[in-house]
Amino acid sequence: MNRHVLRAAGAAASAALVVTTLLSAGAEATVASTLPAGPVAVDRGAASAVPAAAPAARSAWKPRPARYAQSVTTKDLKIVMDDGVVLRGDLIRPATADGKPVAARLPTLVTITAYNKSVIGSGATAGLGGGDPMYLVKRGYAQLTVDARGTGVSEGVWKAFSAREGKDAGAIIEWAASRGWSNGKVGMTGPSYMGISQLFAAARQPKGLKAIFPQVPAADVYRDVVATGGQIDVGFIPLWLGLVTATGVIPPSYGVQEPANGFSMLTDHLEGLLSFTAPLMLNAILGGEPAYDGPFYRERSPIEVISKVKVPTFLIGGEFDLFQRGTPLVFEALQKNKVPTKFILGPWDHLQGSGGADIGKAGYGTLEELQLRWFDHYLMGRDTHLDEISALSYYEQGSGRWVRKNKWIASDLSARSYQLSGNAAIGGQSGALVASSPKAGNAIVPPIPVTGLCTRSANQWTAGLPNLLLSSLPCFSDNKLNDLGGVTFDTRPLAKAVRFQGPLNARLYVSSPSGDGMLSVAVEDVAPDGTVSRISGGWQVISHRALDRSKSRYLDGRLLQAWHPHTKAAQKRLASGQIAPVDVEIFPTGAVVRPGHRLRIAVQAFDIPHLLSPLPDLLGQLVPVTVHTGPAHPSSLTMAVR
Repeated sequence: MNRHVLRAAGAAASAALVVTTLLSAGAEATVASTLPAGPVAVDRGAASAVPAAAPAARSAWKPRPARYAQSVTTKDLKIVMDDGVVLRGDLIRPATADGKPVAARLPTLVTITAYNKSVIGSGATAGLGGGDPMYLVKRGYAQLTVDARGTGVSEGVWKAFSAREGKDAGAIIEWAASRGWSNGKVGMTGPSYMGISQLFAAARQPKGLKAIFPQVPAADVYRDVVATGGQIDVGFIPLWLGLVTATGVIPPSYGVQEPANGFSMLTDHLEGLLSFTAPLMLNAILGGEPAYDGPFYRERSPIEVISKVKVPTFLIGGEFDLFQRGTPLVFEALQKNKVPTKFILGPWDHLQGSGGADIGKAGYGTLEELQLRWFDHYLMGRDTHLDEISALSYYEQGSGRWVRKNKWIASDLSARSYQLSGNAAIGGQSGALVASSPKAGNAIVPPIPVTGLCTRSANQWTAGLPNLLLSSLPCFSDNKLNDLGGVTFDTRPLAKAVRFQGPLNARLYVSSPSGDGMLSVAVEDVAPDGTVSRISGGWQVISHRALDRSKSRYLDGRLLQAWHPHTKAAQKRLASGQIAPVDVEIFPTGAVVRPGHRLRIAVQAFDIPHLLSPLPDLLGQLVPVTVHTGPAHPSSLTMAVR
């Protein structure tokens, strides 16, 4: 099989595991940049008019050359947990010319994976682990990669991000810090599952942990990815069953020497499949407890323990990633707690964010160079000029610029709402999107179960695998055809750019024959030539519309990011003939709609292959939904603009 296909499949399996088992600048200063990503806008704070630093100022740090040419690997080290379960880890250390490990005690980097350390370390799927570990090993670090409990070649039963697994993570760090080959200072690396594991490990505050570098981690697994808006993400079940399960039953390399342990490991993994994974998925689809938010997902959501994370954290996120919603929330929470934090958010899906090949376009160097800079500072005490890296650097859709800010919701943002106006119909009859004085009307959104099938949303929620294999498909970059299966509302061609950052909220006044239904909402840019670029999206089941105002985000008194309970107790259908507002959380991003372009909101009733209703609710959600507009029913789109 093609090497790139293997790498993509492996990364998709990484994303699938989380999904299926957990069931700027109007007035700001801009400088011409010599960095590879193009122009950069820099925010120095509302009270400062200091011009942007020149690119030369960011070149004070240079990556140091490799110190070692060789390495040596020790496989399947035993790491015994307090309940007797044996986890296994592979250790890579720099080696002398004769192939022996260097005698010096080294700072150690730990990666905890659920996808078999032997698989993610292979050439075809090395991108699953993030950067190339050899880059740092050659510069004086030890790399320890450990299979999580019940996965790979470790013993135990896997229960995906359980409290037990978090406890294991902390114990692994302390074990690594205490070894004779370690100098007692530990960092962590890895994307997706491995990034989430870093947050849970750091929350345990283990001795020796000094810094972490999570790529594309989640915050709230239920809302981020498992059941967005109240429907179940089903995009990865077949892929997960075929790929992830296979990595857990690969015979361990130590099986010949330790046949009893090898057999025990395989038995544990099969038990996990039969007692945890398969029943969880089936129960969610059948509308059981896993279809709703509750203690199961709270235990497995890093945002619940983020206040306990105290070590410096460098985050990588993607604007088209599975955890597009969650990674910014992690960043904000860490900043609020005054944890040294950096965040780069790029135009990447999950596969791209995990591999990190394009991170250098942000202007600070490659992924490996950033990791070296981060860990050299916090594990080796070197001056790596981290102050030259902005707290937040994000790619601005629509302009191709990299924007630098101090905060995610920056002080120069203000709330702006556009109101849906008049009638709209499928097939391209658009309504209006206006700043004021909306006209009364309505739009019927039919339940067409193929909408979403060939879109950037489909690529996003399959971790970017379709884009890698079929990147030339025009529907991945132009949403025009898909929009015909729903209703749209457009502004007039803009006279002035609309630049926005952060989450958005669509408040839609709706009714339906069953009192339920699905709202799949996209915010888009319509170019003068008619090309429709999807900027971001959000999803909401009508019966899950209950709003928790205490957990929702407001800007200038307007709702910007809705938070819905998604519990069975809170679920309630509309009464017959009732029209009610439903707030749809549009996932956060950074974008500009340029003059001459139109801002669009598109509404559909399905997002395939992303979401599926639990079966007991399917018929009630397989109905047309009517969106009402005008003064009596002020449907609107709210965003944070500058």
